[in-house]
Amino acid sequence: MTGFSISQRNSCASQQDVERYRQLPVAVVSDAMNRLSAGGARLRKIHREGLLIGPAVTVRTRPGDNLMVHKALDMAVAGDVVVVDAGGDLTNAIIGELMVAYARKKRLAGIVINGAIRDFGELSKGDFPVFAAGVTHRGPYKDGPGEVNKVIALDGMPVQPGDLVMGDEDGLIAIPQRQLDTVYAAALAKHQAETAQMQAIERGENDRTWVDRALMAAGCTGMPGVAA
Repeated sequence: MTGFSISQRNSCASQQDVERYRQLPVAVVSDAMNRLSAGGARLRKIHREGLLIGPAVTVRTRPGDNLMVHKALDMAVAGDVVVVDAGGDLTNAIIGELMVAYARKKRLAGIVINGAIRDFGELSKGDFPVFAAGVTHRGPYKDGPGEVNKVIALDGMPVQPGDLVMGDEDGLIAIPQRQLDTVYAAALAKHQAETAQMQAIERGENDRTWVDRALMAAGCTGMPGVAA
């Protein structure tokens, strides 16, 4: 039935991909993807600390309903991140501490909810990675419909089953499987350049001449030494 189906992943990001990306900040990966990919400013870290990273098991569900999320948790394997598009609706919570306890027991790498969670007090004290758009005490329904392992979108960011999903204090990003090598190379180079720049700042050797060059190239008036 359309809109009520379960699929299997054909492939996913490898453990090697997870380990190499683990060393990079989400913001740097975002820059390497030309700042065009983001899971939306509302998706924020709920847990106390720790990076969310792993291949996606995707879920699209009716707002306020978590039947398919339960199925996705059953299907997911250690290291997976269950990524749920619940329409961004905050009326009913999609998960709480019981489902997170189950995910932790299965050694999943995290849960992303484009919707609401509950039991915030417990989840915020723990280190199991959870991202969500909001919090409410109102619980979910379990009727469907929904889909598991179909392409979803979080605030315009597509997530395919098996894509590498990362989340830290700056937000959430998904790297398509086919672009993992290309994005990693660009992100690593960016990270190394920023590390060198930070070291230059600490030494008092940071080159700021680019600011005036950019202003002059843009035609800014009032620059010292430049005729009006």
